[in-house]
Amino acid sequence: KMLCRVSNLRRYAASLSPALNCVASRQKHTLPDLPYDYGALEPHISAEIMQVHHSKHHATYVNNLNVAEEKYQEALAKGDVTSQIALQPALKFNGGGHINHSIFWTNLSSNSRGEPQGELLEAIKRDFGSFEKMKEKMSAACVAVQGSGWGWLGFERESGRLRVAACANQDPLQATTGLIPLLGIDVWEHAYYLQYKNVRPDYVKAIWNVVNWENVSERLRAANK
Repeated sequence: KMLCRVSNLRRYAASLSPALNCVASRQKHTLPDLPYDYGALEPHISAEIMQVHHSKHHATYVNNLNVAEEKYQEALAKGDVTSQIALQPALKFNGGGHINHSIFWTNLSSNSRGEPQGELLEAIKRDFGSFEKMKEKMSAACVAVQGSGWGWLGFERESGRLRVAACANQDPLQATTGLIPLLGIDVWEHAYYLQYKNVRPDYVKAIWNVVNWENVSERLRAANK
């Protein structure tokens, strides 16, 4: 009887597997809520920019990622390798946009301490000489991005060091460079044009006033585990 029950349970589990896989494949990415109001970062980033950036631009990446993933699932089911390859740019662009912005919103706060503390500050001093030198290096990387992209402070797990990097378009830092993202600065024009026009350096200078160093510190602690 016991063997019969085990056999029945196995058959039941096997019958559920396709249904569970189907449910998993239909899970959709959603736009995350901001942990603050659209106007919370003023005067450094205007409420209008935050509203458009979050509810329009980020939402578009989420919607397009869901569409691309659905098409990719269909291509996988059909064994259509050509379509799978053709969908890679859309997955990278929209998936990267969703990943990057989800980090970006949490990297910002209306209650910024102005500069990091503790373990993060010590790591910055060790790898860049001082907090000001790190800011200068990261700011320069952000300003130097040609066209659209991101500037990042990342953690290199192999060396245990902090690194500054820049990524084009919506290329996600970890998938592109192997660095674990700690702090990202969006330098697409939609992140600042309504307020700073085409003067990117002014925007980059201003955003340091609203960096959530507690969030950056939490990301470093998680990366060190």
